[in-house]
Amino acid sequence: AFSNQPPNVVLLACYCRTPQECCGIFLTPLLGALIADTLLCKQGLSKIYGNVFTVHFGPRRVVVLAGYETIKDALLNHAEEFGERAEIPIFRKMTQGNGIAFSHGELWKTMRRFTLSTLRDFGMGKRTLEIRILEEVNALIKYFESYHGKPIDTKMILNNAVSNVICSILFGERFEYDDPVFLALLNMCSKMPINSKTSLAPQLYNFYPSLGFLSGASKIVLQNISELNAFLQKLFQEHKEELNENDLTGFVDAFLLKQKQKPHTAFNNGNLMFSTLDLFAAGTETTSTTVRWGLLLMMKYPEIQRKIQEEMNHVIEPGELPKLEDRKKMPYTEAVIHEIQRFANIVPMGVSRSTPSDVNFRGYVIPKGTEIIPLLTSALNDELHWKTPDQFNPSHFLDASGNFIRREAFIPFSIGRRACLGEGLAKMELFLFFSGLLRKFVFQPPPGVDKSDLDLTADVGFTLTPMPHLVCAVPCE
Repeated sequence: AFSNQPPNVVLLACYCRTPQECCGIFLTPLLGALIADTLLCKQGLSKIYGNVFTVHFGPRRVVVLAGYETIKDALLNHAEEFGERAEIPIFRKMTQGNGIAFSHGELWKTMRRFTLSTLRDFGMGKRTLEIRILEEVNALIKYFESYHGKPIDTKMILNNAVSNVICSILFGERFEYDDPVFLALLNMCSKMPINSKTSLAPQLYNFYPSLGFLSGASKIVLQNISELNAFLQKLFQEHKEELNENDLTGFVDAFLLKQKQKPHTAFNNGNLMFSTLDLFAAGTETTSTTVRWGLLLMMKYPEIQRKIQEEMNHVIEPGELPKLEDRKKMPYTEAVIHEIQRFANIVPMGVSRSTPSDVNFRGYVIPKGTEIIPLLTSALNDELHWKTPDQFNPSHFLDASGNFIRREAFIPFSIGRRACLGEGLAKMELFLFFSGLLRKFVFQPPPGVDKSDLDLTADVGFTLTPMPHLVCAVPCE
């Protein structure tokens, strides 16, 4: 139930006021959102309270939607009612409502339409973008080869490689991995709240924005944004001075042209900056983290790695890398990639929605402005849809004949109006990076480390990332 609401307005299944009332599962602000998610899953709150319930994060309350059918019902069948982005104080302070991810209403619709159209123009799903990705795969292969099978931490290099793909879309060029401009951009983006794993200040600010001066979150965010803004404005100015309407190099050029054609509209400097940042963030961490999980799981399950490489040996010509046209001929590899995404579950809570008006949903009345968490992990681990939800099992995506099959409850990119607009790009990258690396290398644990010792526990942050580990990339014979 919601406190301070008439009894006939809202009745949800979980009423959490004190730790004692909720079996110790009351979530304080000091737990982050993903710790909360872990507790929700481990304690099985949906089994106790149903698939629609309230959780209190300190003074902030949210309605959680659990299970694939419930999430599908809300985000597809009631798309308008659950179609707004929640007001998250730290991001409101940071973006001032600009960009794609955290904007609202007509501004969001305008930015999303423009971004999708521009991404298609610059090759999303087409051969031109595939060439860019394969160029980065080759650069990554050379980097791994330079280690001659010695242990390497893949976090930074995979992040750099995937970032370079989105840079080529945004700015029309890739960077060398040691380019100071590229490294400066990566460093500044790593300080943003969405990437923060250690500081409690952004979390505290979200729960108690009026006390932001005590946590220091507001000052930290504004300082980081100021530095990043100054850095990006230099890049934008360079593109503006060299803008050729007949030869646009990337998203930034397309935005600047729109700005020139339609001044005093949504195509202003604030939306240019935060749309660029949204694409950079969305196009970097989730994909690079998924590839890292994939390599770790291949070390953990070498028999699966061998089956992928055997499949490629039958499909790919010697000395060649897999291409997108090969996907249909590689059902086992496709199944493994999908299972990596399902099992790794890297964005378990998605990004919060909100209700733009009072909503009648499954017998409950959810008030206007309520924050909604569509618990994606509950769909990716739904026992009604997955035979062994707690195990890494590629057969989830294979039929009895070994053909790849799509699964309805596979929604790592969310669904509905606010689904990830970079889904097409991410799918291209995951296939080409993962299969390309496995075409060239066998991934093994460092000497002295047994596969049974590899830890599949996730490190908690906005995304669930692998714990720090080393990888040996041994060239295939």
